[in-house]
Amino acid sequence: MTQAEVDEFWMKRALELAKNAQDAGEIPVGALLVKDNQLIASGWNRSIESHDPTAHAEIMVLQQGGSALSNYRLLDTTLYVTLEPCIMCAGALVHSRIGRLVYGARDFKTGACGSFINILERPGLNHYVDVKGGVLEETCSAMLSNFFKMRRAQKKAQKQMLAQTEGECGGCQQQKSP
Repeated sequence: MTQAEVDEFWMKRALELAKNAQDAGEIPVGALLVKDNQLIASGWNRSIESHDPTAHAEIMVLQQGGSALSNYRLLDTTLYVTLEPCIMCAGALVHSRIGRLVYGARDFKTGACGSFINILERPGLNHYVDVKGGVLEETCSAMLSNFFKMRRAQKKAQKQMLAQTEGECGGCQQQKSP
């Protein structure tokens, strides 16, 4: 298998994990950590469910990976994630010393691996990560776009239902008792 085929294989697995996040009402991002072409850890976004702003898919995987390898340094590993990591996650990738990052969709609003900003190539870092973006990008982007489209439709429907409920009441107010 070529490296491109290996990357697509693992990204498809990450997309399956992203579906778990979506099913839980989370932003559909999935990630997994691989060493010597063996799965070490896997996870998906859990920020809403856990009330934890740091519970991104990448962080979940890095924590599991550290436990699985009994080391906070995840040398010679590859992290696959369906969305370009944010600033927090990019910093965690440097600190964990992963060797390679492969991501799917680019994030032009908060992506910290080349799209919005590039934390991983800042001069003076004590570790540099090899980055490959855009693997199965269309599929990863479509999953995210469809999720946010669905979310907007749900919010619109909620607003309409609320407006309808208020309209049925006719703006009535509770009568005051004497």
